[in-house]
Amino acid sequence: MAIIAETKTAPTRLLMVSIPRTASNLLLRILNIPKQPNLLTTPKGGYFFYQAFLDSTQNGSLQNRPADQWTEEEKSSVRSSCQNCFDSLEEWSSRAEQSEQVMFTKEHAYWLFSPATFLKSTTGHHDEDFFKSFHIQLPEKYGNTQTYSPSNETMFPDEYLRTWQMVFIIRHPALAWPSMYRAMQKLSNQGILDDDGVRGTSVTNMSMRWTRLMYDWCMEQPDAPVPPPVVDAHDLIHNPEIVLELCEKTGLDKSVVQFEWKNETKSQHWACHKPNADSNEVKMHQSAAQVMLSTLEDSAGIVKDKAPQTIDISAEAAKWRVEFGVEVGDLIEKCVHDSMPDYEYLKARRIAP
Repeated sequence: MAIIAETKTAPTRLLMVSIPRTASNLLLRILNIPKQPNLLTTPKGGYFFYQAFLDSTQNGSLQNRPADQWTEEEKSSVRSSCQNCFDSLEEWSSRAEQSEQVMFTKEHAYWLFSPATFLKSTTGHHDEDFFKSFHIQLPEKYGNTQTYSPSNETMFPDEYLRTWQMVFIIRHPALAWPSMYRAMQKLSNQGILDDDGVRGTSVTNMSMRWTRLMYDWCMEQPDAPVPPPVVDAHDLIHNPEIVLELCEKTGLDKSVVQFEWKNETKSQHWACHKPNADSNEVKMHQSAAQVMLSTLEDSAGIVKDKAPQTIDISAEAAKWRVEFGVEVGDLIEKCVHDSMPDYEYLKARRIAP
């Protein structure tokens, strides 16, 4: 499997695979990522593929069109954006390697998969050439062999993914998905996503499938069979001491872990990764960050009322229909039920309190 050594020795590269609204930024705050010794990351804690996500979802209709209906300009634009994001990540990784630091990034699972994978999930159509067209071009240092095993539907070959130690964070879908839809609505109100983008992005993101696929890929790799760490947001909030065990498994420093902190407006430090971005684009990124980080930025510690002890999906669904309307409420409920098998599978493999 991918570099998953259960040891106190720090890895050379650490990838946290998350999903929107899973308290992943809370986990970074508790781990005190900026203060972790010998760790290199961006002010965002990663999110290298955020720009590619925006470029591919601002026109939400792309995900609902067959491959032969994409224009060459659309394909080239998305492909170029993904490659630029990767190149930026590699630049930071090289800096970490040269300074003998551990490279850290957090990326939403959805962002790492090929756009062709999403097309297949929404239309049922698989175009192998279209899939290959989004394969990332790797530097020579990774060798000439680039293998994509059947379970690898990301943009990256197996050989590259194996260079990262992976950590996963999950959250109960009945808490994550309505929270995500609220955030997408706010982004729409600010002009960051159009209506198609809200629906397309929400439907594709409201799934544990992408996380499950990456976890299973890790378990299939030919290295030592030590499962990658999984953190459940519920445990993080109610039993935050599990973070200490996560440190043991990843080589992170327990001495800088924190459970209380001063308010920090992290969203102000979010810069646009897009080359030659104008002031409006920078402001758009900062506004999006304020939406996604609002709870954390307003807190001075762990907010436990964001994680109820018991969840009645049917009762919650009735509230969603009132809040979002019947159509969207039904959609969220369906996504929650569809996600539960993957959530329960991953939850059974989490770091338990």
